[in-house]
Amino acid sequence: MKKIILLVVIGLFLMGCSEKTIEPRDIDPETDICIVCNMGITHPDYAGQVIFKNNDYLVFDDLGCLIEYLKSPEQEVAAAYIKSNDKQEWIDVKTAAYLYNEDYWTPMNYGVLAFASIGDVAIYEQENGAGKPLGYEELVTSFNWGVHEH
Repeated sequence: MKKIILLVVIGLFLMGCSEKTIEPRDIDPETDICIVCNMGITHPDYAGQVIFKNNDYLVFDDLGCLIEYLKSPEQEVAAAYIKSNDKQEWIDVKTAAYLYNEDYWTPMNYGVLAFASIGDVAIYEQENGAGKPLGYEELVTSFNWGVHEH
């Protein structure tokens, strides 16, 4: 009986030590400010965020600011999210599909929109005009993140 109780206690202890689920949090347009450009998050439908292993987080007003932050060597980022342009749901930055067109409006005029899938990109292009499909690796290595003039 003592062995069973000991095993249960050890099991509960180990469960308490397991990693927590990392979930994005809601953006508060009244108080949240982009850590890169210091602008308020007045358009939360374009917002991004990083969450660290200690559950601290930072928010961004545009995908370009988020990518700029992710390109710099920083603390241990556990997850990074961006709002999908079409469904306004949080999606993982690394698995999202992206579409660039200098005429697409974003808060910092980067012109890059995020989508959950390449199929969603195709639907958006049919309805709003063509753009250049991009992947995460392109965004962090070769994409020109300068502010694009319209």
